[in-house]
Amino acid sequence: MSLSNYLAPKQMQVLHTYLHDDFDMLVLTGAVRSGKTFIDNLLFIFELRRVAQMAKDNHDKHPQYILAGASSDSINKNVIISCENQFGINFKLDRHGHYNLFGVDITPVSTKTLGGLAGARGFTSYGAYVNEATLGVEPVFQEIQQRCSIDGARIIVDTNPDNPEHWFKKDYLDNNKKKARMIQFHFTIDDNTHLSKRYIEGIKARTPQGMFYDRAILGLWVTGEGAVYKDFDERKMMAAKLPPMKKYIAGVDWGYQHYGSIVVFGIDQAGKYYLVEEHSEQYKEIDYWTEIAHKLQKKYGRTMPFYCDTARTEFIDHFTHNGINAKYGWKSVVPGIEIVASLMKQGRFFVKRSAPVKFLDEIYNYQWDDKNEDAVVKKNDDCMDACRYAIASYIHENERKTYHPDSNDREGIMRGMRELGL
Repeated sequence: MSLSNYLAPKQMQVLHTYLHDDFDMLVLTGAVRSGKTFIDNLLFIFELRRVAQMAKDNHDKHPQYILAGASSDSINKNVIISCENQFGINFKLDRHGHYNLFGVDITPVSTKTLGGLAGARGFTSYGAYVNEATLGVEPVFQEIQQRCSIDGARIIVDTNPDNPEHWFKKDYLDNNKKKARMIQFHFTIDDNTHLSKRYIEGIKARTPQGMFYDRAILGLWVTGEGAVYKDFDERKMMAAKLPPMKKYIAGVDWGYQHYGSIVVFGIDQAGKYYLVEEHSEQYKEIDYWTEIAHKLQKKYGRTMPFYCDTARTEFIDHFTHNGINAKYGWKSVVPGIEIVASLMKQGRFFVKRSAPVKFLDEIYNYQWDDKNEDAVVKKNDDCMDACRYAIASYIHENERKTYHPDSNDREGIMRGMRELGL
């Protein structure tokens, strides 16, 4: 039998690349059950044989190699036991918890927490195999790279996709310079031709459309489970050219140690909302934000409303006293999120490509609190809050013709009392 009886065509491509191309890092990403780990486990065995020969040529009697994964349990299940079952190979385990094969000392490194740094430090490695890379933290991955400093060392990586702003995608896959000598392969479930047609048809039919399907079946890097704005699609909602706008509105989230943020949305004739500008900064005083607001007024109109976080009413007063049309933002979190989310679902939400500062990073990491279904995790939310204040406040005040401001909205309360004749 030939290898083609055991390997799917995509796996054969990977093997051909491994045997014939020059690289320092070989990365396999994509769908579950697509055959990534099987071929990488095979390359792992090939690498250990290659390392054993390199060590012999270097007169090194104790070559070391890194085997990394989210935890010791996942390393054992995904790689060690799988290799033993699939290839009939037995790894020796020493009293230090290291494996040994072909005379190579295989050091396991856990990548899920910074505690894994201790296992990766203090030695030089002939290479590394990193399983489930996106489940690890970046400092440990960096440490593993730095340890593989012997001439000819190579790193094999496999992972399922995560959110598009994940450190592994942004810092490595999207930053693949020629001198990095990194080769990437993308897998879909259809690349595993050893799966039965019945299984593939069934799993496709049973997997919900959207994020789950895009990740599990197509192997795409899309917004993850628990994301607040699951319908945001960077491929469809980023706009290079914008139509004429009939109105501009702004949202303000105050900050200092965490980011403060001012965003501007344009609204076109069709009622579509476009994020046209974002300013997000840390450690800035109110005078800085006042200067930003004045610049935005000159650009988008002096009467443009700034819907502000009511947590700092003195900042809102400062804006007002400086000629800025500052309004108290509508702060009902879940109803406000529902308004923004509905625009995305209706195809009425877009982002100017040049606008984002923190927006893309936050929207993919803005999560519901799994301990409280009516709350969001108070992280990655500064720009998100500013966007919500702008859109939800404006729609609540104008399109719905009713406005129930925050209880601290003195202006709104007085206006309401006057309307009631009090």
